[in-house]
Amino acid sequence: MRSSFKQTCSITKYLLKNKICSIKRFPLVLMLEITHNCNLTCEGCGRIQEFKETMDRKMSPDECMHAAEECGAPVVSVTGGEPFLHPDLNKIVSGLIAKKRHVYLCTNGITLGDSLGKFTPSPYLNINVHLDGMAETHDRIVGAKGIFKKATDSIRKAKQMGFAVCTNTTIFKDTDPKEIEELFAYLTSLKIDGLLVSPGFSFEDNSNDVFIQKEEFHRKFSFIYGLSKKYRTMNTPMYMQFLMGERDLECTPWGNPTKNYLGWKGPCYLITDAYYKTFKELMDRTDWDKYGRGKDPRCHNCMVHCGYEPTVVLETGKKLKDIYEMAKWNFS
Repeated sequence: MRSSFKQTCSITKYLLKNKICSIKRFPLVLMLEITHNCNLTCEGCGRIQEFKETMDRKMSPDECMHAAEECGAPVVSVTGGEPFLHPDLNKIVSGLIAKKRHVYLCTNGITLGDSLGKFTPSPYLNINVHLDGMAETHDRIVGAKGIFKKATDSIRKAKQMGFAVCTNTTIFKDTDPKEIEELFAYLTSLKIDGLLVSPGFSFEDNSNDVFIQKEEFHRKFSFIYGLSKKYRTMNTPMYMQFLMGERDLECTPWGNPTKNYLGWKGPCYLITDAYYKTFKELMDRTDWDKYGRGKDPRCHNCMVHCGYEPTVVLETGKKLKDIYEMAKWNFS
């Protein structure tokens, strides 16, 4: 299966509960930014600009547990910055697992190998390592030499210790399709559990010219759809069809709400118009109808998975064809 049986059951149960209760808007994945401190300066990252004045601040384990309870999402992406720079990361991860949240622990892999002894393999824990290409390309993008080797050595060690490991690869304007296939083949040889791909997207505070514009998406992602037939990609087929221009989807910005030390970030992971003290305030006070393609100009080029994969999940049950395609994809 592309996602674990336990995670599939948890999400299905959660969706049915919200449907029975006639809840219109609810989250699927909590984006928990426990710190924005980082040991890299990647060219595609907007967080190091947006939070440069508050890099030393971090969320406490209690704040993280409260956020998970407030939000209620079955999946939590523990991210940053670099989460492994947080001194209480192991407490946060173990606390979330105790609440039966499916945790994706995002990392650049630099200190992962040396930190694995602090964690225990669990069906609720997935380690997500950032890799944007083979060694030369990835090291250039992250701005430091030797990072690809450290990350892949850590992946190899984590797999040997019994951890579930996936990777996250960003596709930029100059990404070479042949290199991505080489990367996927290499990671598959390491027994990777999943390959997540995302189009390069621009944060409000990052105007770097490496990002793909909307008009280039369809051409760029046709080759990724082809690779999904050969490799264990985690992107749903409907989302891939959307990226190729074969399907139209609307963004679901509340599907992946973001919480960090400043509060609940509204309206979404990429755009910051306000911070709210509670999750309920985020949901109640945000004018969700203002956002999306054709509404807010900042949304024009955005086709990022955290906004559109929730749409796929929520729309899938409406058509038998989509149900069949999702089931076929998940079990392939």
